[in-house]
Amino acid sequence: MYVPKRVVTNDDLAQTLDTSDEWIRSRTGIARRHIAGEHESSAQMAIEAAQAALQVADANPREISLIVVGTTTPDYVFPSTACQVQNALGAVHAGAFDLSAACSGFVYALSTAHQAIASGEHDLVLVIGVDTLSRRLNWQDRGTCVLFGDGAGAVLLRAAEGPSGVLATVLGADGSGGDVLIIPASGCARSLTPEALAENLHTIHMNGQEVYRFATRVLASATEQVVKKAGLTMDEVDVIVPHQANLRIVETAAKRLKMPMERFVTNLDEYGNTSAGSIPIALCEAIAQGRIKPGSNIVMVGFGAGLTW
Repeated sequence: MYVPKRVVTNDDLAQTLDTSDEWIRSRTGIARRHIAGEHESSAQMAIEAAQAALQVADANPREISLIVVGTTTPDYVFPSTACQVQNALGAVHAGAFDLSAACSGFVYALSTAHQAIASGEHDLVLVIGVDTLSRRLNWQDRGTCVLFGDGAGAVLLRAAEGPSGVLATVLGADGSGGDVLIIPASGCARSLTPEALAENLHTIHMNGQEVYRFATRVLASATEQVVKKAGLTMDEVDVIVPHQANLRIVETAAKRLKMPMERFVTNLDEYGNTSAGSIPIALCEAIAQGRIKPGSNIVMVGFGAGLTW
């Protein structure tokens, strides 16, 4: 994993916004977030996380045959962030592409990589979730700018025999909710004109209530679906690593699943919502803390714009 060194606290935001540390903490569970500096970007963070993953796995980048990067904040429209990673690592035998599923991006990318290995086409696949949403925020909108941070996480998947690995995946989408969480301008539908910039249409626009209702419902239902598909029961799940959007969302889902919060990994207080980076960052920290061990049954569940899960 990699997060920027610059930390912005709730008290820092309260200097320029009509908000407070208590207001943000009580509604979101967030205390701090890491914000990319002038020379930090999605590609740079992805490369740092990928290099760390290679070191942990003691893997040779020349053995990687595919790189999948989940991101909605690439450095450029093209080339892809994945190609920038491929070049930096010297992964000369790897195909590379970006995948856009917003905050669900890492789980979508992980599922894609799993299928690539299961097909027999690939043996070693690098999966990265990364976003730099601080560059897509209206810093005067307290309803959105207090929620997000920047960061990246990476995992390597290697073909292996035996019962380990990805047991089941469930991917879902509901495009009818596309306007609930959207950046209206800077795509081909609406150019980045002076008028669009003046209206902040190049930044995140969110219907918070609708997103909350969607997220609490889908976090619980997707978890139940994938556990059943894997042939397990909820009692056999050791740890759930949810997308880190809002502590209230996780707490509500935990009640619906009748599971204690102790079985959920949360690090919102330190990082906020790092979008596609949130699940792999939480995964890395849970492993480092000894919460996830060989043989653990874990669920990773993301949800975000699209709407996707």
